[in-house]
Amino acid sequence: MTPSTGTPPDAAELRRRVAEFVAEHDPAATDQTEFLAARFDAGLAWVHFPVGAGGLGAPRALQNVVDAEFERHGFVPAGREGLVIGLGMAAPTIAAFGTREQRDRFLKPLYTGEEVWCQLFSEPGAGSDLAAVGTRAVRDGADWVVHGQKVWTSLAHRARWALLLARTDPEVPKHRGLTYFICDMTAPGVDVRPLRQITGEAEFNEVYLDGVRLPDSLRLGEVGQGWKVALTTLMNERVSIGGRPEPREGGLIGIVSDLWRTRPELRTRGLHEELLRLWVAAEAARLTRERLRQQTAVGQPGPEGSAVKLSFAELNQRISGLELELLGVDGLTYDDWSFRRPDGPDLLGRGAGFRYLRSRGNSIEGGTSEILRTVIAERVLGLPAEPRTDKDVAWKDLPR
Repeated sequence: MTPSTGTPPDAAELRRRVAEFVAEHDPAATDQTEFLAARFDAGLAWVHFPVGAGGLGAPRALQNVVDAEFERHGFVPAGREGLVIGLGMAAPTIAAFGTREQRDRFLKPLYTGEEVWCQLFSEPGAGSDLAAVGTRAVRDGADWVVHGQKVWTSLAHRARWALLLARTDPEVPKHRGLTYFICDMTAPGVDVRPLRQITGEAEFNEVYLDGVRLPDSLRLGEVGQGWKVALTTLMNERVSIGGRPEPREGGLIGIVSDLWRTRPELRTRGLHEELLRLWVAAEAARLTRERLRQQTAVGQPGPEGSAVKLSFAELNQRISGLELELLGVDGLTYDDWSFRRPDGPDLLGRGAGFRYLRSRGNSIEGGTSEILRTVIAERVLGLPAEPRTDKDVAWKDLPR
């Protein structure tokens, strides 16, 4: 590999580095985990991350160059569906707020897929109003002792580590009394229980934390600054859920369009007009996602990601509903009601009934559509904020 000169590489140099790397590590002959570990060590995992943390300190926009070059050389990593929280949320949060020791410990096994992550944010009484979380973390010498309950936790049954938002000071207003931790999911006192969904599956879990001891070295960011850290996670989450690249007619709109073309007996004028409306909306959303990815490539995810996630949820629900209408009675069948623990929703690989039921959750997970509309109104459009009577009230005095 070409040694680092201390100057961030440009696109041409990154292409040379990828070519040299592939010459030393044949994608076809190297185990994927070993290949990814070597790629991390070479700074070609996230090129905009710091040197030694999987990156080269390069501009964020050049990540697309590196990914395209690896794909051109025949390396497209497989089986990464269960890593969405680690790659999309934990990694950028740790890179932004983690200590050198935390980056050294967590980023590499996260990137290679050797350690799975989950997110301990929502609670039964604090979902849309995340800042109201009541899970307590109390300092005890060099440790923190955590008590509480989290809910809707994807991949908790597989996760080795978790992003945890907990309350460390109930005497101050809710946004100021939070601290952010990395939680060891194998620690005594962590109890993971499945939540079975309307689909019959259990992607989600509820997690009970009963006297879980976490060393202060697992604190991410300063005490009381957990909301600031959490915002980084949330902004990245919304982009990772709703902002994935797709070709034209990718996703659900492609399935329904193919159904229209191949099943002429299902066509009616009214449904054709609805299909045209949804096709145009899906294409507009796809182009908007592409624009957002380009903006993100030269900065950090911001509140605009809420619009992408909102359109993703609403389109999935409308398109899956149209598919059922087209299929009529056949759309009411369900392919498999067996209890499973998948890594995530397989909307494209399952039947119409599953797609329709599972898409109901798209407007809840990753921020409810109602909250996203508020974010868009206040932080993107600059409209007057909603009245907040709890802004200066200590958390312990808020009604629950």
